Amino acid sequence: MLERTPEPELMDLPAQVEAYAAADFSESNQTFVDVLARQFQPRPRSGSVLDLGCGPGDICLRMARALPGWKIVGVDAGQNMLERARADCDRAGLSDRVRFVLARLPDTDRLPTGCPVITSNSLLHHLPDPQWLWQAIRALAAPGAWVQVMDLARPESREAVDALVQRYAAGEPAVLREDFANSLHAAWRVDEIPDQLAVAGLALDCRMISDRHWLVSGFLNTAASGIDAT
Repeated sequence: MLERTPEPELMDLPAQVEAYAAADFSESNQTFVDVLARQFQPRPRSGSVLDLGCGPGDICLRMARALPGWKIVGVDAGQNMLERARADCDRAGLSDRVRFVLARLPDTDRLPTGCPVITSNSLLHHLPDPQWLWQAIRALAAPGAWVQVMDLARPESREAVDALVQRYAAGEPAVLREDFANSLHAAWRVDEIPDQLAVAGLALDCRMISDRHWLVSGFLNTAASGIDAT
């Protein structure tokens, strides 16, 4: 069984930002947004989504398009990532509904509370302590909020890591291939997540939704919900 190897908390070097923003994550990012739009039902016509660890903001822009009438707040600890996110948001004409905040967990002082929706993609494996994310969700979510967190799942072997890098990043720049491999080594297995949720007191469903991603989702203060990602 492959042991977890933590990686640096931030991916914010200019080369990393450019490689990450230019890479094609459209399939996984759109799957994340499609699950949100399908499973967050019924939902009001308007509200706000807090996206923790938004990176260059692609998922925030996709959520804004999928949820007309909703405002999106993207949060990241990387200044360079947020500069890229704001530029892309301006070009997309979505700056009236999407904004970005520089903040670093576990500090939540600058973040809105009482959020009806909290999302996060590929942040957990970067954090020194996974409870930074789960406790932030508890502190910032409104009662009954929809929570959706997706991240990479650590493979069972180095050979499996290499196979995933070859399958999904063979044509990407070397810096992205290295970061992807490091992230797979730093990721949590799907069977490790329920214990983290139990410590945080979050009754949410967790399951694999692809060959490299798990998804946590559900309404807070309700029984864990079953998610059909097909």
